[in-house]
Formats: sequence, C-alpha cells, structure tokens
Amino acid sequence: MSYMRRCWKYYLFCLTVLAFANLYFLFLIQDRQIAYLVYFDILLVVFFLLFAGSDFYNYRKKRLWKKQLLGLESVICDILPVSEGFENRDIAEHDIRILKEKIQEQFQEDCELQDYVAKWCHEFKIPLSTCLLIDEKMEDGKLKRDMREPLERMNRQINTMMAGCRLQSPLFDLQIKKISLPECVKASVRNNQFFLIRKKFALDVQVEELSVYTDPAWLVYILDQLINNALKYSGREPGLRIWSERQEKKVMLFVEDNGEGIRDNDLNRVFEKGFTGDNHHNGKYKSTGMGLYMTAKIAQKLEHEIKVESEYGVYTRFTIEFS
Repeated sequence: MSYMRRCWKYYLFCLTVLAFANLYFLFLIQDRQIAYLVYFDILLVVFFLLFAGSDFYNYRKKRLWKKQLLGLESVICDILPVSEGFENRDIAEHDIRILKEKIQEQFQEDCELQDYVAKWCHEFKIPLSTCLLIDEKMEDGKLKRDMREPLERMNRQINTMMAGCRLQSPLFDLQIKKISLPECVKASVRNNQFFLIRKKFALDVQVEELSVYTDPAWLVYILDQLINNALKYSGREPGLRIWSERQEKKVMLFVEDNGEGIRDNDLNRVFEKGFTGDNHHNGKYKSTGMGLYMTAKIAQKLEHEIKVESEYGVYTRFTIEFS
C-alpha cells in the first residue's frame, strides 16, 4: 500500500498517455489497422509490467535495508553511502550538527549547575555539623531532642542531594573493592540510629562475616535509603530485620520491615522515578518517589541486583544480590 501511495500519480499518468494514444489512433488516423494497435498495446503493457515489477522489487529491497539500519544503535548517517543518500542529505547533516551543539551547550550548563549544587551542599554541611555538635552539648533534654530531629532530617536531605548530583554527573565515581558486609550494615545503622531510637524500632541484625566487591560508600547509601523507607512507613510496633545468606556463588543481603507494606499493583513500580503509590501512605508522609529510584540506579551502576517483595499491611523485604 505504501508503494502505491508513493507511485500512483506516476502510473496514472502513464495509463492516461496510453489511453490518449489509443484514442488518437482509433479516431484520428484514417488508414488504421487494429492488429497493429493491439500489438503495440501488448508491448507497452509488458514493458510497463516489467518496469513496475523491477521498481517494486527495488523499493521493497530498500525498505528492508532501511528497516535493518533503523534497528542499529549507531548513527546511520556515518555509515550510509553517499550514493544511497537522499536529496537533502546536506541539510539534514547541517541540522544534526546544530542540534548536537545545542545538546552539548545544555549538557555543559547542567554540569555547571550540578557543580554549584554540590559545592553548596558541602558549604551547608559545615554549619549544619556545627549545629549538631552544639545540640549534643545541650543540657536541656527536651530542647535537645526537639532540635536534633530537624537537624538530622536536614543532614539526610543534604546527603541525598549530594548523592543525586554525583549520580547524575558524567564522572560518576566508583571505587570497587573487597569490603566487609557487616561493617557497611553497621555504618548505615549508625547513620539512622537517632530515628530508629526515636521511633522505638526493634532491630535484629544477623549479617554473617562475608566479603563482597562493591563501593562501600554507595552501598551504605543504598542501605540508608532502605532503612529510611522502613522509618517512613513504620507500624505501631515497628521492627527492622537485616540478615545475609550465601547462595552458591552469590551473597544475598535482606532488609525487611513490618510496616505498611506495598500493594500488589505497586510492586513493579516502586523503583520508578517519582512514583509514590496510590495509597498516599495514609497521608502520614508525602514521598517524593526519588529514594528508591536512586537506589535502583546506584545498584545498577554497581552491577548489583535489587528486588522487592511485600505483603500489604504485613512486611516489605528488599534483597540485594552480590555476584
């Protein structure tokens, strides 16, 4: 059908010329012989069919070739022969070059913005750390607790912002090395101990003395996000369990809480950017949907597999697989 839409005007013109030629021969030539006209028409029809068949074959061949090219991951323009190019190839190449320059300019602006945000976070952490130290020395217990919580939340948000900048940076830094899995778990628990104590979590950590290859800083960040998720959606008697298992050539780390849980229709979307679920978490917390998204992105860069399973209202379990 696409071939006929492309060529119907041309073929209609040919048939019109043939019809007028026959009419001219029949009505305007006196000594006409119908046999010659029929013979001439047969030759023209045969020639027309041969030409149409050849043209359709070439059209079909180019369509298949184009389909193969469109399936490539590389730039087609660089491998397309000049003889096979289209009429306005130079215009298209000009536009592509201009668009590449604009993309590069936007990329540079984004990098500068990320650098600015990262530097701002570093500068902000200095007075924030000072405030945390001052809070520790306060003698008024109630005021100390009331001040500590917003300071800890600010510190957590700053760390998340810094991690987001580093994650989006083209120079994403990874330092893969052999590390102790229990040490990373302990570091993450220490990072969240204030909120775990504040919410009276029953903590059960049974991580074997196993070694894995990963970036310790990023692994601690992943665990921070999973523990933070448990803190956000905890129940009346909150509990957090962290344990490890060795399965053949793999090491599995499990983080499980007995909080609100995740609905079945949300399980496949918890790692999507900006996804917050359709239950609105009982209105207790307005999630941004970025924590688990960044967790999945970092795990992908570390080449770790992260999975989630849950029973709504009973538990949520995250599994990190180290190969």
